[in-house]
Amino acid sequence: MSIENQKPNLTLDGYIKSQERKSLLRFITCGSVDDGKSTLIGRLLYDSKAIFDDQLSALTADSKKLGTQGDALDFALLVDGLAAEREQGITIDVAYRFFSTEKRKFIVADTPGHEQYTRNMVTGASTADLAVVLIDAQKGVLTQTRRHTYLASLMGIKHIILAINKMDLVEYDQAIFQRIADEYCQFAKQLGIEAIYPIPISAFCGDNITSISQSMPWYKNQTIIETLENAPINQELALARPFRISVQWVNRPRQDFRGFAGIIASGAIQKGQSIKVLPSGQETTIKAIMSFDGELDQAITGQAVTLTLQDEVDISRGDVLSEAKNPAQVADQFQTHIIWMDDEPLFSGRQYLLKIGSITTTASITSIKHQININTLEKLSTSKLELNDIAVCNIQTGKNIVFESYAENPPLGSFILIDRISNKTVGAGTIDFALRRAGNIQAQFFQIDKKTRAEINQQKPLCLWFTGLSGSGKSTIANALEIELSKMGKRTYILDGDNIRHGLCGDLGFTESDRIENIRRVSEVAKLMVDAGLIVMVTLISPYRKDREMAKAKFDEGEFIDIFIDTPLQECEKRDPKGLYKKARRGEIKNFTGIDSAYEKPENPKITIASSTSLNETIIHLTRLIADH
Repeated sequence: MSIENQKPNLTLDGYIKSQERKSLLRFITCGSVDDGKSTLIGRLLYDSKAIFDDQLSALTADSKKLGTQGDALDFALLVDGLAAEREQGITIDVAYRFFSTEKRKFIVADTPGHEQYTRNMVTGASTADLAVVLIDAQKGVLTQTRRHTYLASLMGIKHIILAINKMDLVEYDQAIFQRIADEYCQFAKQLGIEAIYPIPISAFCGDNITSISQSMPWYKNQTIIETLENAPINQELALARPFRISVQWVNRPRQDFRGFAGIIASGAIQKGQSIKVLPSGQETTIKAIMSFDGELDQAITGQAVTLTLQDEVDISRGDVLSEAKNPAQVADQFQTHIIWMDDEPLFSGRQYLLKIGSITTTASITSIKHQININTLEKLSTSKLELNDIAVCNIQTGKNIVFESYAENPPLGSFILIDRISNKTVGAGTIDFALRRAGNIQAQFFQIDKKTRAEINQQKPLCLWFTGLSGSGKSTIANALEIELSKMGKRTYILDGDNIRHGLCGDLGFTESDRIENIRRVSEVAKLMVDAGLIVMVTLISPYRKDREMAKAKFDEGEFIDIFIDTPLQECEKRDPKGLYKKARRGEIKNFTGIDSAYEKPENPKITIASSTSLNETIIHLTRLIADH
């Protein structure tokens, strides 16, 4: 099918210009497995004449190959492009397709229905104006239907087309349609969805897709395509909000030009307008607005521009330029909604990298306030999040970031969490609001600082972090080292795991989440002691690499020395100075490291001390190391 055949009254130039004038709606299809998402999109592409002759021929051949009855076409094959998808009859990745009608252009994201690919659904929803939620009329509302609806609402989607599919398989029964629509709407309205459009369809037969079905005379409302043509678009809503742009690149091709490039997140900007640079708070005015098409007098939401300013202002990648009279907010503590996307659980206290806009900073989950039951929306108490769990969490970032709530400005209110070790994305989140204390608590600076205290103590402050199994010799080595350092006139302190458990961490047990919190508290105290100019020795099993990395990240370069006491489990059990291994073997102690709880050996510790090394040799080696620092 050629463009000329589709639009016989237009030249190619005229056709392209007519397309440019149309508004663009982005939407997703979502729901449970086999609800017919790919088939619906294939039908929309076919009925809107967005399929070329070679694609139609391939579709016909593939449909016959897979055993479709008669001359019927399997429209899902237009979207399920991966070989694995066709083999299994499922959608795995997010598939984006473009089509248009006389009124509007569309980009549709076909998202996977399987629970294990929930992260892909979130990717598709993050840029959508609307969601088409499909429900199999034979199955009704399922858990994954609720999950996808909740995620769509979390991603700011306020308009949902409820496509109750496969009506041909239930004999186009109005009562079945009404029962499913009522159940779904009752659930969805609790999420703040502004508009729900229930439509009975058969994607396979084409009922109520682009034309009203003759099989359902009882349905009097719009078809799928008519509803899509009249739905509101997020970009139009964003245009009414105050101006915001996150600086993605400082453009300096020559000495006399310095521009700040990015995509306008909301609002509009014009030459001469006053702006505020955040987080610094400096104010200036727009000198020029540059784009691919040349210099502009003004620019609006969604445009990629380079701005030049009247004044020399210190601006870096990640800074946000805001309307001066109505700037964005700045904070370092937030209430958020988090969708966990990793097989390894999320625990409060563990540190991650947080990326929001062009900024990446450290962040820790200070508390998991509650998990959300997808079926009932009930708030559940939990200490960790598993794969696909959704929860309300408090987060603290390593520095102040510029933000707005996701409901007000999605680009400035959404973030991802990245594992510090593997560098993979493990979670996605939206900001609800800043915690009040974030603005109230300010760091107090004193004239006597760490450098001055170090000079008074005549030593370089250090944190020596001893890790190893129980009975490996951590405390024995730290005790002997402190004696030797004392003879040298050094000022020291030992933070021993057992001693800490009697006071500072007396309220903690030995679950994974408790161990993480134990290490977080001890590392914060150790940091304060280093700030006081001391040499502090921490003797903790600290079994998890991520938590040791989190502790190390709190210190300045060269202040943290990780020391692995590499004593085999068999030798530790043989020593068993406190009789703990025997109790663990008898089941009297749960979550005991090395028995029923894992110990992750350090991969590249600064120092490794083998069990065969004598105590005297060890102390000599460590004192020399400290002296060299």
